[in-house]
Amino acid sequence: MLGLPRYYSPMTQVILVGIVCFLCPGMFNALNGMGGGGQVDRTTGNNANTALYTAFIVFGIVGGSIVNLFGVRWTIAVSGLSYALYSGSYIYLNHTGNGAFTIAAGGILGVGAGILWAAQGMIMVSYPREDEKGKYIAIFWIIFNLGGVIGGILPFAINFHSDTDSLSDSVYIAFVVLECLGAAMGLTLAPPAKVVRDDGSSVVLVKYTSAGKEAAEIVKLFLNPMMLALIPMCFTSNFFYSYQFGPVNASIFNLRTRGFNNIFYWGAQMVGAYALSFLLDNQRMTRRKRGLIAFAIVAVFFNVIWGGTLKQQLKYTHGPLPGGEPTDYPGGLIDFLQHGRAAGPIILYTLYGVGDALYQNFAYWLIGSLTNDNQKLSRYSGFYKGIQSLGSVVAWQLDAKSVSYLDQMIGNWVLLGISLVPMLYVVVTLKDHSEDALPASAVKGGSDDVYGEPGSKARSATQLSGSDKAQRYEI
Repeated sequence: MLGLPRYYSPMTQVILVGIVCFLCPGMFNALNGMGGGGQVDRTTGNNANTALYTAFIVFGIVGGSIVNLFGVRWTIAVSGLSYALYSGSYIYLNHTGNGAFTIAAGGILGVGAGILWAAQGMIMVSYPREDEKGKYIAIFWIIFNLGGVIGGILPFAINFHSDTDSLSDSVYIAFVVLECLGAAMGLTLAPPAKVVRDDGSSVVLVKYTSAGKEAAEIVKLFLNPMMLALIPMCFTSNFFYSYQFGPVNASIFNLRTRGFNNIFYWGAQMVGAYALSFLLDNQRMTRRKRGLIAFAIVAVFFNVIWGGTLKQQLKYTHGPLPGGEPTDYPGGLIDFLQHGRAAGPIILYTLYGVGDALYQNFAYWLIGSLTNDNQKLSRYSGFYKGIQSLGSVVAWQLDAKSVSYLDQMIGNWVLLGISLVPMLYVVVTLKDHSEDALPASAVKGGSDDVYGEPGSKARSATQLSGSDKAQRYEI
């Protein structure tokens, strides 16, 4: 009979951070997936997302250094509260019609999200062994996207018999409660210095940092050839959310069906992540071969679904407008009970979720393949989310400025094609083992072992000076 994993095991920590993201970013994704934060007028939601991702650009890039300096527990816990603030701001919007607070809350959320995702990325890709990274990414992705599924059920159930076009206060209150719980869950995480893999190796390889060092390392990110090559991938990785949630979900489906769609969208992410993990961790193939096959799957899948999207997009030009004008989609808004009309668009929307999981899980695996150093990976993850947020700023403003749906759709497809070329370059340069990886035999002894910079000789805690011991990565 299988027992529960140890508290200080990487698996437990990845599950815990998955639960945090299930309750915080997962709920945000469900709300965002409704289009315009669940409001009939998407202007405030789009502008709030612009503020969010503008702040996210900066705090995504510096978020890894903030986590390295202050630790994972309190940074994640405090950051989680920014999600609750954002969801709660829509209650104010419902009653006043004033979007200023929601837009400001979006900016605050951008600060919190940048830090939270840097910590999450570090935990997810640095804690497991090299041969387990695909599995750990998938486990996190499944738990995280369960939040989107539950978050889709809430508006679907609460608004099932409602004829309104905007979400009710009760839906937003439910999101706030769950997100506060997620923030509290951040305090259950263990300090990285205490996390020990099943083979006895410590997850912490580098333990010395300062504000000056972190500032220098942030600058180096923009001089790193691999990071520069991955910029198009990072920029594109969330760009499609604006189009999928607005011009598609909010424009051709009625309110309850938007929630219904999100159940399948985020559920499909769980399936896609799980399926890809078997390939990414297949030790019968070299890492480069696994990367090439995964790359081919991502490239073909995305081109197919964008081809299907083009066929659908040519049928309409706009969704419901604030003045009361209905969508020009043939037959009006789709309800999930209209099986003949609903089946094709809902299946396509579900496939968007599969594609998102394939792209982002592959992206994280690529980043995790560059190093096993947890401090570097916190910075790499923050860099990924920061550049990703730059793309999101552009995407949300395209919809906010009423750029035609067809142009938004073509822009998404073109950006995907551009991102594939440098992504392929990174894949073909992959090595079977990261250069800074330490063999298991060198890291026995758990969290009492302390290591210097990558490549240096492992030293036990008893061999360090008192000042060195004080600098251990006890966060």
